[in-house]
Amino acid sequence: MSSPRSCHVLDVRELQHQLREFAAARDWERFHSPKNLAMALTGEVGELVELFQWRDEADSYAVSQQPETARAVRDELADVLIYLVRLADRLDVDLDEAVRTKLISNAVRYPPL
Repeated sequence: MSSPRSCHVLDVRELQHQLREFAAARDWERFHSPKNLAMALTGEVGELVELFQWRDEADSYAVSQQPETARAVRDELADVLIYLVRLADRLDVDLDEAVRTKLISNAVRYPPL
């Protein structure tokens, strides 16, 4: 496995560009403050969590395979990613660098067994 420092872990530049254009075309940028985006992200995470509520451990693994929930799982995961990427973009956070740095600190904090 490559070192987290030597490669891109997460490249979201094209998605950021598309989301910026999408918001600008609808005059939504004025609503996309970090506070509002964080609140929207929290709401989408809640909608994702709701899909797992009251399921046992085994059933939670099958949620993305069951026809009645598969599309909803994909949609909610996409919504979470969209708001996360938009929030990072508005705050000028390089998600690739942030993830690489966090992986390194986690490796130090939680060494292999």
